[in-house]
Amino acid sequence: MRTNQFLIACLMLVLLGSTGANAQQDPHYTQYFDNMLFINPAYAGSRGMLNVTGIHREQWVGFDGRPRSSTLSIHSPLSYESVGLGLTAVNDNIGPMNQTMFYADASYTIRFKNHKGKLAFGIKGGINLINIGRDGLNSDTPDDPKLLQNIRNNVNPNFGAGIYYHTPSFFIGISSPKILEQSYDGSNTTNLERRHYFGTVGGVITLSNKWKLRPTSLVKITEGAPLSLDMTLAAIYNERVWFGANYRLQAAFGAFVQFQLSPQFKVGLASDFGTQKIRKYNDGSFEVMLSYDFVFKKEGIRSPRYF
Repeated sequence: MRTNQFLIACLMLVLLGSTGANAQQDPHYTQYFDNMLFINPAYAGSRGMLNVTGIHREQWVGFDGRPRSSTLSIHSPLSYESVGLGLTAVNDNIGPMNQTMFYADASYTIRFKNHKGKLAFGIKGGINLINIGRDGLNSDTPDDPKLLQNIRNNVNPNFGAGIYYHTPSFFIGISSPKILEQSYDGSNTTNLERRHYFGTVGGVITLSNKWKLRPTSLVKITEGAPLSLDMTLAAIYNERVWFGANYRLQAAFGAFVQFQLSPQFKVGLASDFGTQKIRKYNDGSFEVMLSYDFVFKKEGIRSPRYF
């Protein structure tokens, strides 16, 4: 895709995202570009091989009850490569609340004869196990009936859908990974899992034989909360070292470095620091990422993978 088309697409996504609003009910990651199966089931199988990626995030280190999130995703195309399958597991802790999510993902990809672009449609389905301990809650009304009982393994089934278009040097996607809005305790309508809408876009720009740039953007939108917009720029040196910066709108600045230790194995570290008042009471947020591509074909990995 031509550079001017890529820039226009980025601008459109930002402008469309600016009309909505978003909340952080689901965990977010600075290295979101290596974790797209979590938000978009159409990503399943898009790497052309079996991929396993894990990310762990410690947010607001030093702050009591801080968010701590881990995700593990596995996905691969089938022998009939238009079909991709994936599995996602997420554990998220914040204060007295613990969520464990298990989702299965499936995608179908349409190929085009005249260019290298692929258009994938995906669906996901699974459950969210929710635990909330009342001992971790402080209230001015200790006899509040809503706080008298612990919530243990409340099961919320859900499903989602997404669309993902990509070429070797460009991608764009839209998705809603959890469409149903259900309560955390199974009865109360004031503590719902809000429906999130995601938009992602990115590409690779070649500067020289050794250097490339990869701008990406992620928009998260949900009703009744501020817009979340992540903008990231990574520099890639010799297909081996990735380093860059991230800005989360009115929330944080971040930086990351990733090492392609082999054509199959990638390691990443990230850190970000908030721009809000809570930054005075914590030591920032940190992430570690591991990703491995399993190659079963004799020809191995024929070209670098940027997303």
